[in-house]
Amino acid sequence: MEMEVVGDVASLDPDLLQLPELSPLALKSNPFLAEELFSVWLSLPETGRLVKNLLTDARTGTSSVNATGNSTSISVSTSNLLPSMFPAASTPPLSPRSSSGSPRIVKQRSGPSPLGSPLKIVSEPVREVIPQFYFKNGRPPPNELKEQCLFAIDQLFYGHLGLQIHEFKAITKDICKLPSFFSTTLFRKIDVNKSGMVTRDQFVSYWIGGNMLTMDLATRIYTVLKQPDCRYLTQDDFKPILHELLASHLGLEFLQSTPEFQERYAETVVYRIFYYINRSGTGRLTLRELKRGNLIAAMQHVDEEEDINKVLRYFSYEHFYVIYCKFWELDTDHDFFIDKENLIRYGNHALTYRIVDRIFSQVPRKFRSKVEGKMGYEDFVYFILSEEDKSSEPGLEYWFKCIDLDGNGVLTPNEMQFFYEEQLHRMECLAQEPVLFEDILCQIVDMIGPENEGYITLRDLKSCKLSGNIFNILFNLNKFFAFESRDPFLIRQERENPTLTEWDRFAHREYIRLSMEEDVEDASNGSGDIWDESFEAPF
Repeated sequence: MEMEVVGDVASLDPDLLQLPELSPLALKSNPFLAEELFSVWLSLPETGRLVKNLLTDARTGTSSVNATGNSTSISVSTSNLLPSMFPAASTPPLSPRSSSGSPRIVKQRSGPSPLGSPLKIVSEPVREVIPQFYFKNGRPPPNELKEQCLFAIDQLFYGHLGLQIHEFKAITKDICKLPSFFSTTLFRKIDVNKSGMVTRDQFVSYWIGGNMLTMDLATRIYTVLKQPDCRYLTQDDFKPILHELLASHLGLEFLQSTPEFQERYAETVVYRIFYYINRSGTGRLTLRELKRGNLIAAMQHVDEEEDINKVLRYFSYEHFYVIYCKFWELDTDHDFFIDKENLIRYGNHALTYRIVDRIFSQVPRKFRSKVEGKMGYEDFVYFILSEEDKSSEPGLEYWFKCIDLDGNGVLTPNEMQFFYEEQLHRMECLAQEPVLFEDILCQIVDMIGPENEGYITLRDLKSCKLSGNIFNILFNLNKFFAFESRDPFLIRQERENPTLTEWDRFAHREYIRLSMEEDVEDASNGSGDIWDESFEAPF
């Protein structure tokens, strides 16, 4: 039988032949001797039968060779001819050398070797099951949490075919953990058929089936308020919960006889929410913005607090009163619009003409009034919140845009000097000792400490607590003088109440002033009912 030998026979490694009778040095010095021995072994009939059987086994996937390497169908005896080439009951050990020094290149089998190779069978790696981590409609609740919720739901629905809208507050607060003034909105969200009743199965389908149970509070509120096909909240989405708040909160009961002021209060709350929370300024409040703000905490606070004026964030009636009265004072013709001449009177003519021109050029914010040259109530809310709390983040952005004449994102000395020139002229008219701009610029740089002394960025201003005073220096003369004098009493008040913002302090002072003026007016008119007055006053 002729067989083709794979590889270079002359390169046979003598150690592979395992011939103890012959010295490896002799084989290495005479490689043709190894070739001759291998040829003799291949020419034996028993070797041919053995190779045929091995090839047949390889094709059929069976094995006729036992664990010791001997064939079960044939007996090949080569011990007389080559007693040391393949010792009985053993297999040749694998060479520790690389395949480059091997006489033949043999592909590694995926299954067990028919020759009983001592190589360990490498099993396939175990496929690791990765649990699902993304759920399109939210993560489903754990069984234990689901059972607890179902038990509480069964108790509230026990004995009822369904709950009507006035019975839904317990579900809203106890099960959904939402503020109580969300009950009407939540009820209508579930009662899509407008039947006037929500059954147990309908609520379970919406709350548990919709995976609302595992959402955080901000996501729950966002989901309940938003429209089904929207990924944001609009101002109109907040109106239903504010109407319920006005109807149910003890601190707002006195407004029930004046629906026009209920509407103004709700509008003011919404404008304040979007001023502070909607940082993109698009009028579309995203879930990310909602989570980053403090609105959720304010909603929980107003739901638990009977005194509405203690909820300083967004819901304080006193704050609304100050904003509305300030607007009413400037709106002399009461058409609910303000022009430049009206606004220049704000704060006892505190603002310069140049800054008022910038405001009406709609650089810091586009007007929503849709009347040429007129500022509406919403625009005024943004203005007064920015003016009275210039150090707040939205206030800094508002006034930074006004001073940045070329819109390149930096305030240069030339831009600041342009606005300060009018301040300087007003000082001279009031017989005040003028302060040169060069001195003012040094004071501003020392106060802010910008990264580059050649200009000031918005980032520089946000990193400094006194940055709001920069704008007062440039265009508000009254506050500039107040800053220069620095009333020790006000400084002590600020230290005693560090949580209060500049807007909080301003609104408190103005409310006291306005209420005293109203008391004097009531006394002079001989009437204590402010709602019976003519429409020329808001309250």
